[in-house]
Amino acid sequence: MQPNDRISIDLGSDGVAQVRFTRGDKMNALDPAQFEAIIEAGEAVRSMEGLRAVVLSGEGRAFCAGLDTNSFGGDPTGSGSLAERTHGNANRAQEVAMTWRKCPVPVIAAVHGVCFGGGLQIASGADIRVVHPATRMAVMEMKWGLVPDMGGYALWRGLVRDDVLRELTYTNREFTGAEAKELGLATEVCDDPLARATELATVIANKNPEAIRGAKRLFKVMHEEGEDGILLAESREQDGIIRKPNQIEAVMAEMQKRAPKFA
Repeated sequence: MQPNDRISIDLGSDGVAQVRFTRGDKMNALDPAQFEAIIEAGEAVRSMEGLRAVVLSGEGRAFCAGLDTNSFGGDPTGSGSLAERTHGNANRAQEVAMTWRKCPVPVIAAVHGVCFGGGLQIASGADIRVVHPATRMAVMEMKWGLVPDMGGYALWRGLVRDDVLRELTYTNREFTGAEAKELGLATEVCDDPLARATELATVIANKNPEAIRGAKRLFKVMHEEGEDGILLAESREQDGIIRKPNQIEAVMAEMQKRAPKFA
């Protein structure tokens, strides 16, 4: 990934990648350049050797305030025809959220300040969301006469009760991080989301990396396949892990009460 003033990536020796939106002066709002930077970051992270987990956060006063209103006069996402599939199953705007779901390792979003519209959909692309209780959140698109179209409908399945999600979408009302926990849009609330997200990522980074990646693939199957497909996928994933060196190391480390050393 080329250095830029939009996103920073720092891969630690423990395999935890800290990905930060660095457009803090604009509350990390989404303009065409920010869309491109996020997609580039997602692709860069996926190819990192030794990657175990990702923490996604925003600098300044917000995680992401949604679409940059200065872009409303033109093509706000720089996508052209939204129906064109430019990134596999997604268009350019959708990929900024879906890229984190496509990441082969768990992604934990640390959410603070403001998380509106596209920002909420990006956070929803993460596996886990740690949110400050006072964070301002909203499915904001209806305020601007739009529908959520950055992957939200695909990502919110199973998170929020259907009628509640409809109310949030139709009214674009704000809710807090504390309420997001009750609604299902936040995994947990914490006064220091970044520290807690990093703590969780570190725990994950110390598990068998092959099992963690397999488990994430199975979650995708769970949402997309029927019972027969899920059962077969479980068996195939386990066949690829069981009795392999990293799985044996997980057992030995647990029995010897020491930190594991995975390949």
